[in-house]
Amino acid sequence: MNKKAYVIGLISLLSLIVLTACSNSQDKPDNSGEQQTTETEATSSEHDGHEGMNHSSSGEVPDDLKEADNPKYEVGSKATIETDHMAGMNGAEATISGAYDTTVYTITYTPTNGGEKVEDHKWVIREELADVEQEPINAGSTATINASHMEGMVGATATITSAKETTVYMVDYQSTTDGEAVKNHKWVTEDELAPITK
Repeated sequence: MNKKAYVIGLISLLSLIVLTACSNSQDKPDNSGEQQTTETEATSSEHDGHEGMNHSSSGEVPDDLKEADNPKYEVGSKATIETDHMAGMNGAEATISGAYDTTVYTITYTPTNGGEKVEDHKWVIREELADVEQEPINAGSTATINASHMEGMVGATATITSAKETTVYMVDYQSTTDGEAVKNHKWVTEDELAPITK
């Protein structure tokens, strides 16, 4: 009798273990779809040319950068951003945190960290480029980047695609897509800002 009770108890215990194992595998959420979506989103963002973008900065500027004497938008004033260098920028209300007179460039470069080539990045200013023999730098010329707006940017060789003399602004704003507070974003040109209309 004891042997029979022992066998029944052993079978019951084994059944309980098997049922528990099956239950755990069924209760575990299937993350394969979520992982695939995340990988797809990451791959997509890698092709927009602004992955690794440092939205905010410390606010430090090159020592030789000249503050604008009479900017259209004074430091502390507000303006509407009318450009989309990155998501959440266009239409945001900006507070001007710096205004400088310089030459701005769009550049094409390959990041030093092995990322994909970035085409027509806006903006890098004259004071953020090294090894420059003339001013302004002609389209097609190259220079070394000293700015860190994006990962892999410092030390990369930039090919100049366009140049213009203007007032550039450092701005604070709140992203219109995710509400992220962005501080001391570099750079927005004067023609990418508009007066706030109420």
